[in-house]
Amino acid sequence: MSDHEETMADLIVRRIDPALVDALKQRAARHGRSAEAEHREILASVLRRPRRRTLAEVLAAMPNVGRDEDFARVEDAREARRVPD
Repeated sequence: MSDHEETMADLIVRRIDPALVDALKQRAARHGRSAEAEHREILASVLRRPRRRTLAEVLAAMPNVGRDEDFARVEDAREARRVPD
């Protein structure tokens, strides 16, 4: 047994909706895996992906690209024609 296998843990999930179990089995069959292997793959793909940033983090990371007046709404149709594309 390798060191990697010795450090693996078991996970038991109880009280699962039978429809979810059926969907897991169908997905596993499409991928040519057992339901257990598919379950491991789903957990790994969800839990190993980078954490999504909050809206506040995204907004804080936006560069300062101008003055507030640069983004003022143009209400006058004549003035709107003068705004460059």
